[in-house]
Amino acid sequence: MATKELKLTLKKSMIGSPQKVRETLVGLGLTRTNKTIIRKDTPAIRGMIDKVRHLVVVVVEE
Repeated sequence: MATKELKLTLKKSMIGSPQKVRETLVGLGLTRTNKTIIRKDTPAIRGMIDKVRHLVVVVVEE
């Protein structure tokens, strides 16, 4: 069984966001607006996405 992957795109700028939100985005690898990354679907990544869900778009890849 293959693990699911999440395709994350930073759609809104992190300017004006609290320091914790900025650190979470950098931890995910999202450093520029419209940058897209692929991460494995794990509980840790889901928790990070939950903190920044107002700035990112998530697509589940199978």
